[in-house]
Amino acid sequence: MPLSPFSLVRPALFALPAETAHKLSLAALGAVPLGRTQIPEALAVRVAGLSFPSPLGAAPGYDKNAEVPDALLRLGFGFVEIGTVTPRPQQGNPRPRLFRLAEDEAVINRMGFNNDGAEAVAARLRRRAGRPGIVGVNIGANKDSADRIADYAAMTRAMAPLASYLTVNISSPNTPGLRALQDQGTLGELLDAVAEARGRAGPPVFLKLAPDLQPEDIDPICCTAIDRGIDALIVSNTTISRPTLRSRHAGEAGGLSGAPLRELALRRLRDFRKASGGQIPLIGVGGIATAEDAWTRIRAGASLIQLYSAMVYAGPGLARTINAGLVKLMQRDGFTSIAEAIGSE
Repeated sequence: MPLSPFSLVRPALFALPAETAHKLSLAALGAVPLGRTQIPEALAVRVAGLSFPSPLGAAPGYDKNAEVPDALLRLGFGFVEIGTVTPRPQQGNPRPRLFRLAEDEAVINRMGFNNDGAEAVAARLRRRAGRPGIVGVNIGANKDSADRIADYAAMTRAMAPLASYLTVNISSPNTPGLRALQDQGTLGELLDAVAEARGRAGPPVFLKLAPDLQPEDIDPICCTAIDRGIDALIVSNTTISRPTLRSRHAGEAGGLSGAPLRELALRRLRDFRKASGGQIPLIGVGGIATAEDAWTRIRAGASLIQLYSAMVYAGPGLARTINAGLVKLMQRDGFTSIAEAIGSE
């Protein structure tokens, strides 16, 4: 079998620090003209009033600053989520802060919401106005903010006119105290503020949750999200837990993503499906690297799925490969649409 272009350049990329390689990949995507990958029509699915050509999306963290969303869409992703974006520009945590765990097909990051800030990102999004494709914006609070709920409200007002949907990210482990916003009382206050800032004509709002929630937290979060009219739950973010890992970077602080997160994220997805009774769409994230992984999440209740870390190891052709594999799995299992398969396990 001939080697893929990515397999030829991967050793050179892996010889570089992870964050340097990440920046190079963004520059390459922005500079190299890409033809649009055709997505099979059978993969189309409608969620929160939006028509997704494929359930597979590019997760936030890769294109933090809306530099290459259209290039990612051309790779075959059904949607792209940029961010996390905060009101003011933020340097993030000291480097090094991004680590490949190649032996584990994993990544640890403690980036700390590094981004160009709302004004710069909004300017890029305005320049792409009118182009096709679903581009969501993942919003967060500045690390030194005195009022984080006010930050989320401000980000909602700034990004609602420019985003296909908004994701309220309260689940990053790299901003101290952020996950405390998942507490039921605080969560209700936060979602009320976001709803008021969005207004009636704003885009759908998704809520991104941590995989490290305790089982007793899941029912209250579901109830609060449903009561507040949240359009979907994203399950999940990176984990602060540490399963058995082989890499020398296993002890680094930060959020773990990639293959070791797969089972935990799948378990949390099933927990939220059971708790919600299918009343709210779920988006499965964490450890998805193959069509089989994606199909398992869909059968477990995910209307959409997202990935990022797997591209570090498989390269930019992964979306096309997974789309093709999903069509085969649908046919194998007797489904004619993604919608039929959601939650069918």
